[in-house]
Amino acid sequence: MSDPTTAREAIALVADDFSELPFAEGPLTGDGPIGWPGYAAAHARAADRTGETESVVCGTGTVGGVTTVLVSFEFRFLGGSLGERTGARAAAAHALARERGLPVVVLPATGGSRMHEGMRALLQLQHLARESELTRAAGLPQIAVLRDPTTGGGWATLGAGSDVVLALPGAQVGFAGSRVRPPDADPAAYTAEAQLAHGHLDAIVPHGALRETLGRWLSLLVHPAEGPVAPPYALGATGAPPAASGREAVARARHPDRPRAAAYLDAHFTLREEISGDRCGGVDPGMRCGFGRLPEGRTVAYAAQCGTATRPAGFRTAARLVRLADRLGIPVVTLIDTPGAANDPAAERAGAGTAIADLFAAVASARTPLTSLLIGEGGSGGALALAAPGNTWATPDSYFSVIAPEAATAILKRAPEESATTADQLRLRPRDLVDLGVVRGVVEGASRGLSDPGPPDGPRGSH
Repeated sequence: MSDPTTAREAIALVADDFSELPFAEGPLTGDGPIGWPGYAAAHARAADRTGETESVVCGTGTVGGVTTVLVSFEFRFLGGSLGERTGARAAAAHALARERGLPVVVLPATGGSRMHEGMRALLQLQHLARESELTRAAGLPQIAVLRDPTTGGGWATLGAGSDVVLALPGAQVGFAGSRVRPPDADPAAYTAEAQLAHGHLDAIVPHGALRETLGRWLSLLVHPAEGPVAPPYALGATGAPPAASGREAVARARHPDRPRAAAYLDAHFTLREEISGDRCGGVDPGMRCGFGRLPEGRTVAYAAQCGTATRPAGFRTAARLVRLADRLGIPVVTLIDTPGAANDPAAERAGAGTAIADLFAAVASARTPLTSLLIGEGGSGGALALAAPGNTWATPDSYFSVIAPEAATAILKRAPEESATTADQLRLRPRDLVDLGVVRGVVEGASRGLSDPGPPDGPRGSH
């Protein structure tokens, strides 16, 4: 067991001033809803052994200065299994969160549904899923911290259904518990580390760092910035004259020393936490998504391309970020920098087209304000999918094109040496993009940061 803590020790690991929700169900009688022989006695023994009256402890506490509803599972109580009383307690916790406008943190350690209650236990998964959706619809964040083990219905509802999913190192995580897996199954596939590698978790956090990490996440998610934010100011050689040709604009955007997403994120946020993975089995390190704190102390969500061809997992992760920020009322900044969408056979098998379509839909339907900055290459639809309609800006060392000039040259059956002429004809330079109405302006290098939105028609822009 990588996490030997009880439900209350898990709460104490992350929270102060815990106040438990009162429950008074009384002793279980009659061997439960399906009359499982000996169930009442087993339930009583579990209560004597653990000092708890059910497999979950619920209440409120302070995490990183944020009052939070906590739902913590006691694995020693019948394997942390979900029965009717477990579901009722978790539902009451969610109702309290909605009543008081509080975030929810779940600390699962569970083997799944309680066999002793049959289908009445399994139905709790539907009830918990509904409670989670009601809390989500109320605009309240939900974070799961997976303990060992987190399997079965607990993983498939309160765990995987949370907005942000963290896990302790070495925890068993998977829908299939250890006793119901295929006999030849690789145990490593059912770990937090494997789930992270395949896009189903956001981070693995050591015990000693959990309180601080969880506190940062909560402080970010409950303090959104107000209204649309300005694009980041430009980094790099901002004093150079505008690109004289399309070829020069492309060369500047592709220069190896040109500032990339990491530099912009470091320059414009004082604190960040990142989500990881598309929840469909993929991770794209070329798309960084998360939440950052502005110098003024408020939060902005970001999705940033890192200069590589964006893979389907990257588009799906960005769509997940936009939708989460939209639900929580957090403005979004996107940084555009890609030669285009990945176009290899693996990308096609992973659904490149549907992933791009999903990101276009997430951006188009978002109610929260979006701001985009083109910081390098803007290659076709793979770049446009991340662009905020009507609120996209460009840096001096960038370009945006319907297709890369070399590819356009090949499609037009021109000689390769004609790519410079093609680049000019595509009108892809920053000032061309302003004239075409594709971007609002070209941002300048300035001391003002993201937290200063400036006047609505161009905070740092030049036309």
